[in-house]
Amino acid sequence: MSYYIFGAKATATGLYKALSVLRPEITIKAFLVSKQDENLNSIWGCPVRSIFDVSDGLSDVEKQQAQVFVAVPELIHTEIEAVINQCGFYNLIMIDSHLEAKIMGEYYDVEGRFRSVRKLDAVQSKPLPAVTMYQACFYLDKPLKNQPSLLEFHKTLYLGCYGAKESGVDINGKADYYDNTGDNISQLNHLRCEMTAHYWIWKNKLDTLDEYVGVCHYRRLLDLTDDDIRRIKQNDVDVVLPYPMLHYPNSQIQHTWYVEEKDWILTKKVVKELYPEYGEKFDEVFSQHYFYNYNILLAKKKVFSDYCSWLFPILDRIEKLSNPRGEERNDRYTAYLSESLETLYFMTNMNDLCIYHTGKLLFV
Repeated sequence: MSYYIFGAKATATGLYKALSVLRPEITIKAFLVSKQDENLNSIWGCPVRSIFDVSDGLSDVEKQQAQVFVAVPELIHTEIEAVINQCGFYNLIMIDSHLEAKIMGEYYDVEGRFRSVRKLDAVQSKPLPAVTMYQACFYLDKPLKNQPSLLEFHKTLYLGCYGAKESGVDINGKADYYDNTGDNISQLNHLRCEMTAHYWIWKNKLDTLDEYVGVCHYRRLLDLTDDDIRRIKQNDVDVVLPYPMLHYPNSQIQHTWYVEEKDWILTKKVVKELYPEYGEKFDEVFSQHYFYNYNILLAKKKVFSDYCSWLFPILDRIEKLSNPRGEERNDRYTAYLSESLETLYFMTNMNDLCIYHTGKLLFV
């Protein structure tokens, strides 16, 4: 049997690495893509090839016997499955977020890196610690086909409420909390996306009785159960992050997909200006393969506060120095840069904080 991976971005590269460790008996012949010119020529020595070219070179029997791991975002699974089927491949394994989390958790466990919260002990009879996970929802989000079942510690936080009010949209009663109340930067949501949630929590909710606070998205949740919450408390975990995604050739490639190079250069300059010790780690961190996506986490209140106190001066400075300035833009660039900054912060503090990981679950 021949094996292929459809996709050539982070999910696919992570899957390739994981399979090389977890399933050493199989050999991936190629990464398959629909547009060759938009991708690298090879990843870790494995060729990246057009699925149409590969299909033309195989017999019907060879295509029927081939197995294809489909490692692209779930939002386009149906569309991509149709393309693959049209090329004659039908033996598909769709890598959804649940399966990806399972595979990457097993891979990192074997590698001894990025420890899983599920490896910790928990006493089930112990009461749950005080936790609030704020589910960041944009006021214009479309309904999901498979709405996640939220646990009691999840609370909805509507974002972009400044814009909703300016547009005359009635959002009253739609959420537990709104990002235009109290001390807020809701007017910057078009630039910072879920980071207006981080700011709102930082400024308005850290004096509560909660021990841990966090941010997830309306369609992306950290895979945490009540027992996981007990594990976090009983083992004095500082922060839970999603398993980092693996990028090739290194994690710097992430910013090339979403922000202009001038913004990346400015970010590095600002970090060096405000926090020289992090500036010294900048190139080292982004020369690695690991990247924390999506700005989602659960942390002790102090850890969350320390992180926000570090992060927001950087974002403010970037927007002030950008050309054009942040308030004149509408490209969400500081939201994307926040993912890189989250990666820089927690990778730099990996030995100073008690960090554990879990999967991120996507709902469509």
